[in-house]
Amino acid sequence: MRFTLGTRVATTTVALGTALGAFASMGTATAAAAAPNGEWAPFTRCPVDAPAMLAADGLAQTPQCVVSTSPNGTIKLGNTTVTTGKTNLQIGVIQNSDGTSSVVAPAAGALIADSATVPGGLLGLMCPSNLPGLTAICEQLSDSTLNKITATVESVGAPYDFDQTAGILTDQQIVAIPVRIHLENPILGSKCYIGTKTSPIVLRPKNLQFPEFGMSFFNGDGTVADDGEMSRINLTGATQNDTSFAVPGASGCGLGLFGLIDAAVNAKTGLPSAAGKNSLTLNNTQTYLAGLNAPGTVAPDAGKRLAQNWHSAVN
Repeated sequence: MRFTLGTRVATTTVALGTALGAFASMGTATAAAAAPNGEWAPFTRCPVDAPAMLAADGLAQTPQCVVSTSPNGTIKLGNTTVTTGKTNLQIGVIQNSDGTSSVVAPAAGALIADSATVPGGLLGLMCPSNLPGLTAICEQLSDSTLNKITATVESVGAPYDFDQTAGILTDQQIVAIPVRIHLENPILGSKCYIGTKTSPIVLRPKNLQFPEFGMSFFNGDGTVADDGEMSRINLTGATQNDTSFAVPGASGCGLGLFGLIDAAVNAKTGLPSAAGKNSLTLNNTQTYLAGLNAPGTVAPDAGKRLAQNWHSAVN
């Protein structure tokens, strides 16, 4: 079955509730971005200029922009639960005529998020420790600067296994998002991660309840118009969750200490942790999808028209 924004009837069946607000390849969800007008406003990082998006002809491939945000949530890794702040996912989606879809990530990464503070800091994450060489470090952690740890979840590749129909359903995995978690603290050093580029944590969120559905039509420059050539799908209010992912142990922590801090962190937090023992929750997700109403009428230039329209709306 093919789902596109090709007609106003088809748009009502587009299932892109990928409100994966998930997490970040940049340090904060307020990172600098474009400021489009009107109905384009949420789409600050849509990769409209990516070669695959520009090449979409509107017949065999239909290009679309997707943004999904969450104001807050939680992530549990082993024995540690962290409250997350604002998260933002933006991707390009190419709907193929055979019913499959492809995901295109922005050059700087699909996901951004506010960094989170790890409860208890390094004291809670590593101490007390019975490992020789770490006792002296634990004794110094009453200093708040040394104790504080921030955690930022980073993209490590484009999302994949995208299932558009899962976005308007419940209990269906929507997309796979490979990530790693960067733990930052003066003692941990700059290369302390849970998960790596080659062995990432893979998040697969799903809706816990049906999102509310809405729709608008607009001109290329973002101005609302009932006869506009663009459509926007609005899927809002759902909580998303994932308990399917495994978490590897920490690595690269505390350079020069021969893996002692890695071992202490992993022992205290219960890492590595098998699938089913970890969880992700994203509250009040807000997902928007924009595309041409009739991409076939501008074939073979649908991708170019989408990019032209987006750029016409950017301040």
